[in-house]
Amino acid sequence: VQLVESGGGLVQPGGSLRLSCAASGFTFTSYTMSWYRQAPGKERELVAVITSGGGITNYRDSVKGRFTISRDNAKNTVYLQMNSLKPEDTGVYYCDARRGGHDYWGQGTQVTVSS
Repeated sequence: VQLVESGGGLVQPGGSLRLSCAASGFTFTSYTMSWYRQAPGKERELVAVITSGGGITNYRDSVKGRFTISRDNAKNTVYLQMNSLKPEDTGVYYCDARRGGHDYWGQGTQVTVSS
């Protein structure tokens, strides 16, 4: 099982980034996918989630209207489009795949929002 995040980096406030998470080694289409983030000194928090078929999405309040989660089941990839980024969005962003008792995590990608 492998989840590989990419797309992080340094961006100025107000800028955009698109994160990708490429999955392999499990039946991607059967799993709910999520993005979490962890800022220095803080607990990991859920940012966005999308159901296996992509029909339902949910976001934490602080990113609603700015972030969009999507998935391409043909490519076994989940995305997080982040617009209007703020310094408080800084952190390591992790991809998570979950189904029943199975829970897989990626290694994370750093996002830094700073001028």
